[in-house]
Amino acid sequence: MTAALRSNTAASTPYRSGVEFATSAEGMLVARIGDLVLAMVTSPSGFAFLASAVAVRRPLAELTRADFIGHDGRVADETEFRARVAETAGHKCDLASLNRVQTRISANTPWGGSQMAVVYAEGVVAHLTSGHGGFHLSADRNARVHPLLRKDTPWYEEDSEWAIVAISFPDLFTTYERSMAEKIFRNTWPDVWEKIRGCSLAEGESWAKDRRAFDQRHAADFVVTSAIRSEQHAGMTEVVAIVGGGCIHGGEERRFLVASDEYAGRGRFGFVIDLARHAEYDGRSAFIGWGSREHGS
Repeated sequence: MTAALRSNTAASTPYRSGVEFATSAEGMLVARIGDLVLAMVTSPSGFAFLASAVAVRRPLAELTRADFIGHDGRVADETEFRARVAETAGHKCDLASLNRVQTRISANTPWGGSQMAVVYAEGVVAHLTSGHGGFHLSADRNARVHPLLRKDTPWYEEDSEWAIVAISFPDLFTTYERSMAEKIFRNTWPDVWEKIRGCSLAEGESWAKDRRAFDQRHAADFVVTSAIRSEQHAGMTEVVAIVGGGCIHGGEERRFLVASDEYAGRGRFGFVIDLARHAEYDGRSAFIGWGSREHGS
């Protein structure tokens, strides 16, 4: 064992809830939670993200980037990484206290034949198919879902509608799952959230509500729909912008040049053209299809 590995081993730190932290052979911060190992990996472009590996038995100090396959979202720094690890540990601990049963149930779902099922409780079953999945609720369970969230069908798909099941039957889900469900609820169905919770969502608390406000605020503005680095103008980005960002049928479409540094700082819903600052552009284009327009074709 090299001196570096001995040093990493010495720095390995047991943590509450069965978590162990250490520094890997390549200097990554890593953590083991049972058979799950998490790492804070820095990408070639400089941002850090959470990576995972399962059933890696070697000492944490010996692990390398090649041991990690999963990609579980960005982390800002070590503090956020440790918070994510603690959250994951809590989730695994909560799971151990629940009575979920994995089994096979012959069932036709809206997404195909069930290949595996997890029984959360009587009348609450999650099905996995070859391509998708979701929950099936019994008639009694579905009747207990809030009327504003209840579907006419007993099937709730796995991308977002699972949150309705978690909100309706919180005792069947972990603290982490309930937190994620609440976030999905706010982001996906803000109007229903406000009615049920009896309060208003502020800016930044719901993606869907913020998106709607952005579209309304910029209904008469040119919003960029596509962009490409300009081949004719160094440091500039050529953009195509449409009035209302394409939300309005038949909205006027124009091209503009925007400084690349400015465009890089665009907001999460798009870049809004300032007609007083951003020059309209009718020169040679790097966009496929625009060249023919320039020649009147």
